Amino acid sequence: MNHQQKPKAGSFLHIVKRDTLSVKRQWLIRGIALAGALLSGALLILALGHNPLAVYGDMLAGALGTPTVRRETVKIAVPLLITAMGAALAFKMRFWNIGAEGQFLMGAVFAGYFAFFLYDRMPRPVLIPVMLAAGMAGGGIYGMIPAFFKAKLGTNETLFTLMLNYMALALVQYLQNGPWKAPQSQFPKMPMLDDRARLSKILGVHWGWVMALVLVVLFYVYLTRTKQGYEIAVTGDSIHTARYAGIPVNLVIIRTMFLSGALAGLAAVFQVAGSDYTITEGTAGGVGFTAITAAWMAKLNPFGMLAASLFIAILERGSNKIQTTFKIPSSASEVLTGMILFFMLGCEFFMNYRLVNSRRRRENP
Repeated sequence: MNHQQKPKAGSFLHIVKRDTLSVKRQWLIRGIALAGALLSGALLILALGHNPLAVYGDMLAGALGTPTVRRETVKIAVPLLITAMGAALAFKMRFWNIGAEGQFLMGAVFAGYFAFFLYDRMPRPVLIPVMLAAGMAGGGIYGMIPAFFKAKLGTNETLFTLMLNYMALALVQYLQNGPWKAPQSQFPKMPMLDDRARLSKILGVHWGWVMALVLVVLFYVYLTRTKQGYEIAVTGDSIHTARYAGIPVNLVIIRTMFLSGALAGLAAVFQVAGSDYTITEGTAGGVGFTAITAAWMAKLNPFGMLAASLFIAILERGSNKIQTTFKIPSSASEVLTGMILFFMLGCEFFMNYRLVNSRRRRENP
């Protein structure tokens, strides 16, 4: 039975869903997309008056060229990967969580309370786990708010989670201008974390990267081998089917969004205690939104998200390098990064759909 919609009269192209696509064809499409991205980026670089090969080479060197820059690239990838897994949990349930940015900031605030004010009242082996738990609680509770209203009142989660981002940002701005402002500081900023509230390092990077790898495996097991993962999948496929099967849909929505926000909050703790050592308006730095890109590029697969997060981190770190070396404006380097990501996301569309000539379909139904 053909489930495709009939093409409208006068239309030239029609979108048709693919049945299956071999792994070889998938990688061929990805390769074509990458080539198209590099060629389009080369045109932009030429327009800016630079040699594309030199710029691309400098991007790779700036992200992977030395042990120091490789460590910085990993630091970018860690919170991105963990937040992407959190977003993927919600997306798997078809709950469109656009609020990871706010959940990230709330995790930072909850953990920051212990890091700023209670660091001298508990030993370090206790303080760090408490900060991690507080960060997960902060992000998780913030994620539960739109989930509760969605489950009980059927509110639009996209708008709800998006607006909560701005509320979390406003809270950080209030804290850094008032209650949490660094003593004797002439500027609105929070103090730096004490050494006792900072994460130790493994191979030159805070140990959050080890936790991120562990979470990749746990995420896969949770979704594919547990009852809760099954409930998430069924709820995402059809709420009515889930209810018919006896799945407590409202509980699944609220529980899953708590976990989604908790992962964003955990990522925030690694960012604050492992990299930034303070909290600012830019602590999230767009991670919550970029994580959505990483999750969709990987088709919500945790191992794919690991690769996507590293890829995006390389682009981000490399774009920072070319700003310094070639004096390319930050806006132009961001456009270059965006073009590459656009092509890589676009190729996922062509792996699921294909364009056909509408006239030919009408002539050969």
